[in-house]
Amino acid sequence: MERNEVLISEDVRKITNTTTDALKMRLSKIHPNEKAETDDRQEIKVERLIELLSCLKLDQTRLTLKDLIMVLHKIFENDRVNIEEIHSLMSSYKSNPAEWLKYAKFDRYRYTRNLVDEGNGKFNLMILCWGEGHGSSIHDHANAHCFMKILAGTLCEIRFEWPKDDQKTEGEISPMKEISRKVLHTDEVCYINDSIGLHRVENLSYSNCSVSLHLYCPPFNACKIFDERTGHSSKSKVTFWSIHGERDKNVSISRMITKNKLVCDLN
Repeated sequence: MERNEVLISEDVRKITNTTTDALKMRLSKIHPNEKAETDDRQEIKVERLIELLSCLKLDQTRLTLKDLIMVLHKIFENDRVNIEEIHSLMSSYKSNPAEWLKYAKFDRYRYTRNLVDEGNGKFNLMILCWGEGHGSSIHDHANAHCFMKILAGTLCEIRFEWPKDDQKTEGEISPMKEISRKVLHTDEVCYINDSIGLHRVENLSYSNCSVSLHLYCPPFNACKIFDERTGHSSKSKVTFWSIHGERDKNVSISRMITKNKLVCDLN
């Protein structure tokens, strides 16, 4: 099995003759800042998504969050799914706050992970909420695939090389090497796995909050976090702040959208 594929069952291989110019145009604009794919690969990707949407009788010109979840479940019934296909599907969903606000739970002091769907144990779909200035530790993904889509605001993804532990002597300090950094805007999608490297995600704004949609496959409940100054790692358990929009009744957190600016209202 190649690194960019995930095993799943096989039963959605029927190719339909359906064509949708609107969907093709949207998919052709998914990676405007990256090298364009060949026409053949792009056509195959478009036809696969059209096939899935047609089989599920979904509106091919506009996916809702509910539609996205339904298509993901269908894809993960198959025997294999290409990572590029998931990337394209995540990109084809256009953020609609009315669909995801019920999952957006903020904390005053740190970013939160809010479970949206368990994916029948094959993937986790969640919404992460980032208050002003919030950021993650440098971390790996426990050999899972990670997709991140910006739903509101902007986030900065900073990638790092893996520390070269085998070259360290006892007590040696070796700062981690940054590979790249990129600011992601609403509706942009990025992908990472452990073979690509490690990353940290930050909300660089001190006046606006941000919200992101994440898909992890397979799901995991622990990962490694890293000290940027030394390269030393430790194990960290990952938990959910809320599940399906439900949180402890003693915690009151609300959110609202005003004039395209996400405002965190923490009571």
